[in-house]
Amino acid sequence: MEKNEIFQLEITGITNEGNGVGHHGGMAVFVPDTAPGDVARVRAVKVLSRYAYGRLEALVESSPYRMEPGCPQSRRCGGCSLQHLSYKAEKREKWAWVRDAFQRIGGFEDIVCRPLISTNVTEGYRNKAMLPVQRGPDSRVKIGFYAKRSHEIIECDACRLQPPEFAHITAAVRRWLEECRIPCYDERTGKGLVRHLYLRKAFVTGEVMVCLVVSREEMPQRERLFALLDELGLPVASVSININPYRTNVILGGKTVILRGADAIEDVLCGVRVRLQPQSFYQVNHDAAQLLYAKAAEYAALSGKETLVDLYCGAGTIGLSMAGKVRELIGVEEVEEAVEDARRNAAMCGVDHARFVCADAGQAAGQFVQEGVCPDVVVVDPPRKGCSEVTLRAVDAMSPARIVMISCNPASAARDCRLLAGMGWTLQEATPVDLFPRTGHVETVVLLSRKTR
Repeated sequence: MEKNEIFQLEITGITNEGNGVGHHGGMAVFVPDTAPGDVARVRAVKVLSRYAYGRLEALVESSPYRMEPGCPQSRRCGGCSLQHLSYKAEKREKWAWVRDAFQRIGGFEDIVCRPLISTNVTEGYRNKAMLPVQRGPDSRVKIGFYAKRSHEIIECDACRLQPPEFAHITAAVRRWLEECRIPCYDERTGKGLVRHLYLRKAFVTGEVMVCLVVSREEMPQRERLFALLDELGLPVASVSININPYRTNVILGGKTVILRGADAIEDVLCGVRVRLQPQSFYQVNHDAAQLLYAKAAEYAALSGKETLVDLYCGAGTIGLSMAGKVRELIGVEEVEEAVEDARRNAAMCGVDHARFVCADAGQAAGQFVQEGVCPDVVVVDPPRKGCSEVTLRAVDAMSPARIVMISCNPASAARDCRLLAGMGWTLQEATPVDLFPRTGHVETVVLLSRKTR
C-alpha cells in the first residue's frame, strides 16, 4: 500500500474512536466517518508497517447501520464517537469489543459473554459534566468540550447526552464571565482564574451542583453569579469553587470551598441514599448504573451470611446496595472525601454492619490478609487502568469464594482476569452494560470463582 493510493474497502468493524475498520492487502485500515457495512472508496493518508489510516473519498454502498448524527458537533467533539451508527449496531459492536478483548488480551477463547444490558435511553442520561473554559482571541468566552486529540474547545450549548438544566446553567455562567470580565485560565501561560465548569445532577431528588474550578481561592462578583443562577429557577442546591493552582491536565484540586448552599447533593441509587461532594465518584448514568449493580449483585449470589469486601468503593454505592444481603460489609477507598460520604450514606440508610477504610486498595487488601479477614465475596471496581498486581495477589490471598469485577475498560479487565487465572481463578462469564450510549465506552461485569483444589 502506498500513501495517497485510492482503493475500495469494505468496512467490517469499528473502533471506540468511531473509526471504521476494513482490510486491504493484508493490512487493517482505519477510516473515520465510516460504519460497519459501508463499502467505500478510501485514500491512504498514513501507511505504517502493519496498519494504515485512510480518508473517506466516497461511499460506494452505504451501510444499513449508518445514520446522520443528531449533533452538529459530533464529528469534531471528542465525546460522541458513535453518533453516525444506529444504536442497535452500536450495542452489537460494544458486545464484540468486550468479547474480543477477553479473547485477544485475556486468552479466554471460550469466554461466555452474555448479551449487553442497556436502558436503550441514548439522550439526556449524563448526570455530570466537566466543561473547560477559555477566552478566545476575540475575548469571547468559550465553554464546551475538547476537540479530538486537542485542547481546542468545541462549543456545544445543548449536549444531547446531558439534561437540559446543564445548558441553561452553562449559558448563565458564560454571561457572568463576560459581563463581569472574569479572567479565564490560559493553560499556555498559567494565568487567569476560571478553568472548568463542573455540573452534577441528582436524577431522583433533582438537586443540582454548580462547581467552578479556579486557579486560586478567589471568586469576584459572586453575587451577580448567584443572581443569574436564581433567574433560572432551577433547584441548585450547592455552589462551590474547587481550587487547582497547578499547571496540569488533572481537573480537580484538593480543596473545595462552598460559596452558597449545601456542601453536597443527595441522590438515591438502588434504594440507597447517596451523598455526593464534588470529589465523590458516582456513575454518570443513574438508570443504567442500577442495571449494572443488579447484575453485580446477581453474580455475588449473597444469602445474608457473607462478609463482602468492596474495593475502590467510592461513595459506597455498590456495597451499600448489597448491604441487606450480607453479614458484614467492608469498603475501601483512597479518596478521603468519598470515604466520608460512604460513612454518611451508610448512616442515612441505617446500615450499622458496614465499615469504610481510607486506604489504597492493594495496601488495604494486604492488611486484611494479615488481620485474618476472610471475605466470602470481593467486589472490585477499579479506575480505567485496572487493578495493580499487588491488589490482585492480596485479593487472592484473602481466599474469597467469588470475585465480582466491574470495569469501564475491557482491555484492563481482560488483563486482570488473565493474572487471576494464573493464580487459579476461573472466569465464569462476563456481561457488558452500556452506561455510555453514543460514546466509545462500555462497562463490563465479570464473575470469577476459585478453581477446585
